[in-house]
Amino acid sequence: MEQATEQVGGGRRPRVVVGVDGSAGSREALAWALAAAGRRGAVLEVVSVFPVDLWWADAQVADPTRVDALRADADARTRALVEEVRPDPGTGADVPIEVVVVPGPPAEHLVQVAEGASLLVVGSRGRGAVRSTLLGSVALHCSAHASCPVVVVHPQEPAGPAHVVVGLDGSAPSRAALVHAAAMAAELGAEVEGVAAWRMPTYWSYGAVLQMESATDLRDAAARRAQEMVTEALGPEPRLPVSIMTVQGTAGDALVERAAGAALLVVGSRSRSRLSGMLLGSVALHCVVHGRCPVLVVHPGDEAAVPQPPLADARS
Repeated sequence: MEQATEQVGGGRRPRVVVGVDGSAGSREALAWALAAAGRRGAVLEVVSVFPVDLWWADAQVADPTRVDALRADADARTRALVEEVRPDPGTGADVPIEVVVVPGPPAEHLVQVAEGASLLVVGSRGRGAVRSTLLGSVALHCSAHASCPVVVVHPQEPAGPAHVVVGLDGSAPSRAALVHAAAMAAELGAEVEGVAAWRMPTYWSYGAVLQMESATDLRDAAARRAQEMVTEALGPEPRLPVSIMTVQGTAGDALVERAAGAALLVVGSRSRSRLSGMLLGSVALHCVVHGRCPVLVVHPGDEAAVPQPPLADARS
């Protein structure tokens, strides 16, 4: 397997990191990451993490001191998976790949390896996820704690014209998401659709429900705020135009519905925290859990990881 070299023509290749565990979800994540690395001239680091506290095989507990044997087995399986997923000559075929195999908890190691990467890619559910759960714990942990943007790859529904969907609510996380969405759309050759959700507020007074604004006023205000955000973040004449859709309802539901069949859904999240229940925010968490296409999670400050055009000689 080709060994990755980060120094290219005096420049430095970006890094894309992907976690694999042999599950169908991780296979989809690997294919997505391979294509992304190929588009941006990046090194792809394929990370496989194996447990060493108790290793179950055929109802027997293997000796946990056999770390070297377990590592060799995981390495061989990971390399075989890469060769299965790596396409014939075409997108991703010439991507330099490094296989990283380490023992320990998968989520924590993926976050560590992804330090300084431009992107971390994980499947929506791995081998360890209970079938009744909506999202694997590894994907959720990485979305919340990684220091770079994270893509959670969900199985995609049949799609029409390629488009990237992003939520627009005027916040700093939303602005970061918009910047990434525009860059990803350019990378994918897709259109950008900004979604501004709005709801009718209700006010209770002496047992009566009072509606203060009309639906038309609320919808127009949401559209105006969204357009102002696009102009502020991307300029008055962005390289790719952003179509704005106003949707009545909750932001999470609106984004998931509008992004069905999209190439990507981009959501902004809050600053990272040690408290898993508070770091993603309700909208980002809803989209990561219920998304029906790949979901990119970005945080304020992730602008430095916005994808850039490949180095001129990155593939030479």
